[in-house]
Amino acid sequence: MIIKAKHNLFIYNFFKLYSLYKIRRSFRRVVTEGEFDDAGKAVVVIANHVGWWDGFWVMFLNLRVFRRRFHFMMLEEQLRKFWFFMYSGGFSVHRGSKSIIETINHAREIIEKSENLLLVFPQGRLESLYQTEIYFEKGIEKILSGKEDRIHLVFVASLVDYYNEQKPSLFIYFTEVKNCAMTTGALRDRYKIFYDECRTKNIERARFA
Repeated sequence: MIIKAKHNLFIYNFFKLYSLYKIRRSFRRVVTEGEFDDAGKAVVVIANHVGWWDGFWVMFLNLRVFRRRFHFMMLEEQLRKFWFFMYSGGFSVHRGSKSIIETINHAREIIEKSENLLLVFPQGRLESLYQTEIYFEKGIEKILSGKEDRIHLVFVASLVDYYNEQKPSLFIYFTEVKNCAMTTGALRDRYKIFYDECRTKNIERARFA
């Protein structure tokens, strides 16, 4: 049986405030770049997975742009260790077990409600910020299948650069994805194009830093 997402008012509000505080204190500046035409549907965010910061970065973007109730998938052993994330929208996934079906069904239930946001790292593992090859596991296809008209599908890429400053700058790029087949391969290929474009933008920014 999986651990399902819950929202405790105190813990969830603390998580939101802590995300803002931690990011503003740790980064010299935060730049968000993208467009989102809100039609009042649930939001599914597909993002790169590079470290501890990832969930906080997407929460920051959610507070500024999407304004939905935050949900995210987390490895079961990590969620049991950091149990408080369960009360901030975290729910468990145990790869290689039969409970993966229950996890997928829970994710699909979440995006049935327009007030929700679901964050997914389809890579299923941490990857280097400098990784050029993009790998997606098949679970994302099972979550999104048949949901095309009920969600906003958004790609997010978070990149960090120092340039000539002591503190790094954080760049959060996002784009709403339309007219894309909800298959693992199509989503992966479309995300890679987006991610490469974001990396190119950061390289160009370095010329004027």
